[in-house]
Amino acid sequence: MAIEQAKVFVEDLQRGMFVSRLDRPWTRTPFALQGFYIRDLEEIRQLQKYCRYVYVDVVKSVGDAGVKLRSLSRASSQGGLTLSAKGKRASSAPVAIPCRPIQVSHKAYPPPIPVRREADKASKLHGRMLQGMDEVMAQLQSERSLPIRQVNRLVEELVESVLRSPDASAWLARVREKDEHTYSHSIRASIWAIVFGRYIGLRRHELVQLGVATLLKDVGKLMIDDQVLQMAVRDPRNELEYRKFVDHSVRLLAADPQMDPQVVNIVRCHCERHDGSGYPMGLRGDKIPVLARICGMVTFYDEATNPRGASQPVAPSRAVAKLYDLRDVAFQEQLVVEFIQAIGLYPTGTQVELSTGEVAVVVEQTYERRLKPKVMVVLGGDKRPLAEARLFDLAADEESKQKLIERGKLSPQAKVRVVKDVEPGRYPEVDVAAVRDSYLFSQQRMPGLLSRLLRR
Repeated sequence: MAIEQAKVFVEDLQRGMFVSRLDRPWTRTPFALQGFYIRDLEEIRQLQKYCRYVYVDVVKSVGDAGVKLRSLSRASSQGGLTLSAKGKRASSAPVAIPCRPIQVSHKAYPPPIPVRREADKASKLHGRMLQGMDEVMAQLQSERSLPIRQVNRLVEELVESVLRSPDASAWLARVREKDEHTYSHSIRASIWAIVFGRYIGLRRHELVQLGVATLLKDVGKLMIDDQVLQMAVRDPRNELEYRKFVDHSVRLLAADPQMDPQVVNIVRCHCERHDGSGYPMGLRGDKIPVLARICGMVTFYDEATNPRGASQPVAPSRAVAKLYDLRDVAFQEQLVVEFIQAIGLYPTGTQVELSTGEVAVVVEQTYERRLKPKVMVVLGGDKRPLAEARLFDLAADEESKQKLIERGKLSPQAKVRVVKDVEPGRYPEVDVAAVRDSYLFSQQRMPGLLSRLLRR
């Protein structure tokens, strides 16, 4: 049986936790309410002044804190749940969640074609998808039927484009445009879902089902008050109101006789979590359909990469770290590991620092060697703009230098490598969208295009 109260040391308190009891009488503290949600850091500081630990209501806690508490609660043995000073369960062994391994085939499709050959088609398709989502929302708001055939055709085209060249669409999912569109999250998540589905060898019709479901999973949010949608931390009443969007989405989609029932089922289950902490049904492990697990995972990844209200996306390594921390908690470990391998630590569009000190943008993956992509070097070792941007193939560089290293003519340190990814916005003069456009769409070669790659 799940534990309803958790003993939490004050240094591990987080926003969204519901404090139900203190380690001392309430009358000896300045807190007026005997039971409250932690909403900001000041409340945590106040608790740290007066208490060593508190008791948190596992059921009432919301947000990421609530998800983690409930997952630990389900895995705890009898005798209570205590979080240590590192925020981890102090005792009890985890309970295995039944979940069969997923059949994966990494060679189900031919090797990708060069990204430039697919770039123009992918860009035009992306524009049509934005327009198509405009039409979907407009028709829902006017209570007309969904343009299901149009959506299916667009997703079928997206599937074929990703099958030809995953990087062409990954560029569009990674780079946030200046005119960020309301529906970009759904489109980005749909792209990541299909890119991942291609990697693990899903069949074409499954890729279409997954793509359509991920694209339309949020249509029910039209029925939710905008104030509730925008809340960073919701109290139980508002959290329950927010979660109704899944039921609204299912109702709207299921009402159309042309809608694939499997798409509706993916949408119904995409907020369920591996450990049973999700909603609306609290399914866990094998009870969650595989395509719904993927939909939920890519949704989390895109939201972690593009936080609500942030002016820039975050570095992929941070989003990947968040996802990896939730393996076998919110998401099946096998899916998490396969997804990280599918997109690579440095997805297309990522800004990276090289071992030379230079700053570059990843422009294309080397699928056999994901840590050795093609990059466009735009800043020198002094972090100043180069006179000419330079295309650099890390895999080819290593291959050419390896022979000299084996003959003792070069030091192994001569090979150029990626040291780390760089937070978007760290170097404001680098315009990643311009790098993309110059690499994908320019008829010229890269040198001499620096004025288009760097902001003035």
